[in-house]
Amino acid sequence: MKISKNIETLLNEQYHMEMSSGLQYMAMASYFLTQELNGFANFFVAQAQEEYFHAQKHFEYIHTVDGRISPLAINQARAEFESPLHVFELSLEYECEVSKSICRLTQTAMQEQDYATHTFLQWFIKEQIEEESLFQLMVRKLKLIGKDPAALFFMDDELSKRKFVKSGDEA
Repeated sequence: MKISKNIETLLNEQYHMEMSSGLQYMAMASYFLTQELNGFANFFVAQAQEEYFHAQKHFEYIHTVDGRISPLAINQARAEFESPLHVFELSLEYECEVSKSICRLTQTAMQEQDYATHTFLQWFIKEQIEEESLFQLMVRKLKLIGKDPAALFFMDDELSKRKFVKSGDEA
């Protein structure tokens, strides 16, 4: 099966968006390490690994359907943040942008009657629902915590337990 040039271009953009996400999350992990919040850093390292996994899925799919990865610029990662809450609010905004991009790609696949790509993207739609929900929860928790250092350290300990686990090999 061969995808259209239009779908190939959009998939490349999504691939690069996932790679950019990984770099951004590593920058966020670095910020947290400088704040002595190793659990928060761990959360974002695991998040970066997940984004690179998503990019790898796109890479493999593009080549499976006789496409090619095109070199595109990777967005420069932001490195300065105001607070843990600020980091998670930015992350939520970014995940919402990723969701919109996947939905646009899915809509284009349907318009072009590219059912294989449409099917491939269903896993990512479900994944983005989980991503947005996770970041919404983290934002709510951090708003509840406010400036309470004990609660922040408790959350740091909670986030230190997060591990990246590959899932969704069906996509």
